[in-house]
Amino acid sequence: MVSAQARREQVDFAVSRGASVRRSCALMNVSRAALRYVSTMPARDAELAAELQQISQDHPVYGHRFACALIRRGGWKVNPKRVRRLWRRLGLSVRRRKHRKIRTGVPRTLAPVGPNQVWAYDFVHDTCGNGQTLKALTVVDEWTRESLTIEVDSKLDAARVIRVLERLFETYGTPAVLRSDNGPEFIARALRIWALMKHSEIATIEPGKPWQNGSVESFNGTFRAECLDREWFAHLREAKIVIEQWRWEYNTQRPHSSLSYRTPAEVGAEARTTMILESNVIEIVDPGASVDVDLERSDAEVHPITPGSLS
Repeated sequence: MVSAQARREQVDFAVSRGASVRRSCALMNVSRAALRYVSTMPARDAELAAELQQISQDHPVYGHRFACALIRRGGWKVNPKRVRRLWRRLGLSVRRRKHRKIRTGVPRTLAPVGPNQVWAYDFVHDTCGNGQTLKALTVVDEWTRESLTIEVDSKLDAARVIRVLERLFETYGTPAVLRSDNGPEFIARALRIWALMKHSEIATIEPGKPWQNGSVESFNGTFRAECLDREWFAHLREAKIVIEQWRWEYNTQRPHSSLSYRTPAEVGAEARTTMILESNVIEIVDPGASVDVDLERSDAEVHPITPGSLS
């Protein structure tokens, strides 16, 4: 299919070779009234194109869907197809390597049905410019997709993992399940005893099957592509500052595709507010009595599922 602009150019070429305008328009199926039409679309799209180029410069790994979400969060009322058209016309599309997805057909075990029920955690490794190794402990809420923390140091053992989880438990509460792989830091006896005392279940995946811990694996891939692969850390202190800044941006600014392009912080705040409202028990003694609101929440009310019910 030949576009209208291409047909008009063909008419101009035929006229330059001596053909009449009437004859050329008839052959190319172009209306003479539209022969000298000048499109206003480039001028209309100029501001949006500049905004998309800025997004591509700030986030090179983003595609047109993420760009459209960011544009809309900025107050634009724009059609996704228009963003896609401009994104491709500007040459901003990034060819990404496709990975084969393994579909086992087996339902996900211990799937969360609310916030703060299942946390997943894993390690990510990198190197600083001075040769110092980086070891980052990433902890993710599987329901809200929030990055609860990224603990960065040159060495992280089981005792350090326990201290990090202890701090998170005080901040967010105790989750029902902690999901991880079979790393020595995660299957240590001290960690299992500590989790048992905190009434939290340790759920380790099967060896050689990282897709069973897909939430944190997906986050780690995003963390590496958007932060570790883009930044050059001179030393450990700089790495901690930059990574924490990226974590804040991930939680509060970056739209998430599995959350209908909302941010994890928005989903987490909404889910926690709903959970608190549902935990407030309202008891009506009789139609003439006053309403008593129980504002004291037990652990079972804050976490509607228990490790026993999930297993």
